[in-house]
Amino acid sequence: MSDVVVLTDVRRDFTQGDVTIEVLRGANLTIGQGELVALLGPSGCGKTAALRCLAGLEDPDSGTITVGGADVIRVPTNKRDMGMVFQAYALFPNLTVAQNIAFGLQGAEIDQAAVERAARIAALAAVFAAPHWASGSGRAFAITVKYSDAPVG
Repeated sequence: MSDVVVLTDVRRDFTQGDVTIEVLRGANLTIGQGELVALLGPSGCGKTAALRCLAGLEDPDSGTITVGGADVIRVPTNKRDMGMVFQAYALFPNLTVAQNIAFGLQGAEIDQAAVERAARIAALAAVFAAPHWASGSGRAFAITVKYSDAPVG
């Protein structure tokens, strides 16, 4: 199994006024081809920051991010062939969990069993969701990486 997504020593800080908060401190993540991964953790631990860096919505302060072996840090967001869906903001209320996940995977060569596994994980995560304490970063729902043999960028 080859590694498709690799985050190595990724650091992301946020500064507001005189205060700097280190959200990601040397984060490492390896996702192999065909793997289904869920990022779990308490609110504010950096799940969304890591996903936003991977999707190209934010630049990490340091570290490397590769997809299919290619460094994507300087690749524009719209050229990364990725999508990010937030739990509370962009779901279709008329669709089931599985249908919402499948919608984001249209055109990807992913089998229905993978979509069903993702739906079961999402449904399980929803059991533990507590909207009264979940911050924006705690509401990260899923990121889907559609990988092909074509070069990134």
